[in-house]
Amino acid sequence: MKYRALIVVICTLQFAPAPSAVAQTATLSSPTAQSPSQASSIPLDLDNARKARALLDRAIQALGGQAWLNIHDIEQEGRTFSFFHGRPSSNGLLFWRFVEYPDKERIELTKERDVAELFTDDKGYEITYKGAHEIEKKDLDAYLRRRRFSLETILRTWLNDPKVALFYDGNALAGDLPAVQVTLINGQDQAVHILLDPDTHLPIKKVYSWRDPADQERDTEEEIYDNYRPVQGIMTPWGFTRYYNGDMQYERFLFTVHYNQGVDEAMFNPDSGYNPNKPVGKHKK
Repeated sequence: MKYRALIVVICTLQFAPAPSAVAQTATLSSPTAQSPSQASSIPLDLDNARKARALLDRAIQALGGQAWLNIHDIEQEGRTFSFFHGRPSSNGLLFWRFVEYPDKERIELTKERDVAELFTDDKGYEITYKGAHEIEKKDLDAYLRRRRFSLETILRTWLNDPKVALFYDGNALAGDLPAVQVTLINGQDQAVHILLDPDTHLPIKKVYSWRDPADQERDTEEEIYDNYRPVQGIMTPWGFTRYYNGDMQYERFLFTVHYNQGVDEAMFNPDSGYNPNKPVGKHKK
């Protein structure tokens, strides 16, 4: 239905990768970064890898260190704007977003909050007044791919995987902003670029690419993080923009953010009949 595209693209941040997500092959999109084949054919530059690791460790500390790593659940409220071929396709919709890590996420739209999309484990549902039904496979695959390449998954999971190679790529540009770039390549030759602010060390851009199984064309997704503010000791980007093959796909602006407040577990059950306007209480962990 008409809200589906807006809901799906909001669902982005997720710490843990979905174990059954459809595998995608990502390659380097920066001419300054080494390709997977180069990485396997030349001796690993340990000094370069150590520098990359140090930068990523600084990024984690800049985000809040242990407080950021210990996030269990998130509640957000804001407004989202969608675009089609780089042009606005909506006047913006209010949204409420709830995440419980590692694999639960719910997005509610409209003032009545009567349209929602729910992701739990590797399943996805659209929920309306008619009830819940599973979303289309292509939409679920897109969500699981974004979750696998989320900034949280990269910094919490990839970074601790001994099979992941790290590369310091040097100075770069994140739009018009100066940055330093680090590339991570996992054991499946999937790669992601993280661009950091050289002064604050906060992530300001992420880039990855993958091959569409339908047409075998390579697609590139970019995320921009801006307007960082501290919330409960965690540096939080209140502005978020996603690009798909160079075209702006959507923007999201936050009004409020809360961490580790506990959530009502019923909201993640598609058959619970959960009503956000009549909460039955929260169950904190």
